[in-house]
Amino acid sequence: MLVTTKWQGKRSFQSVGPSGFSISMDATPAYGGDGEGATPMELLLAGLAGCIGIDITMILNNFLHTVEHLEIDAEGSRREAAPKGFNAIELTVRVDGTIPDYRVWNAIELGSKKYCSVSDSLNAGITYRLILNGIEVPNPKALPQ
Repeated sequence: MLVTTKWQGKRSFQSVGPSGFSISMDATPAYGGDGEGATPMELLLAGLAGCIGIDITMILNNFLHTVEHLEIDAEGSRREAAPKGFNAIELTVRVDGTIPDYRVWNAIELGSKKYCSVSDSLNAGITYRLILNGIEVPNPKALPQ
C-alpha cells in the first residue's frame, strides 16, 4: 500500500492513499502550524480505533442487529521528552444493545491479537530512503552491505 503525503506549506500536509480519500494534517500553533488539520498523532489513534472497530463489527457481524451503538475512545499517553511518542494507549469500547458481554470481549480480543493490522503495525520496523533532486542518496550512517 502506498500513501503519498505532500507538503502544503508551513506545517501542513495532505495525504492520499489507494482509497482516493484525502487527509489533511497540520501541527498545532504551538509547533508552528495553523491547526488546519488533524495532527499525525490524532490520526494514529483514529486509525487504531477504526481498525479495531472494523474488526469488531466483522467478528460480530451475525449479532450487529442487536447492537444499537458502538463507539471507541482511544486515549494515548505520551512521553515527556522527544520523541513524544505514545508509551501507552487505552481503548474504551462503548456498546449499547442486547448482546452478551463475552461476545464483545471475544471480538475485542480477536481483533487486537489476530486481525487488527494497525495495532500489529505499531511494532513494525521503519526504514528511510532519501531522494534529493531526483537522485537517491545513501544514508552515510548506514552499515555497508
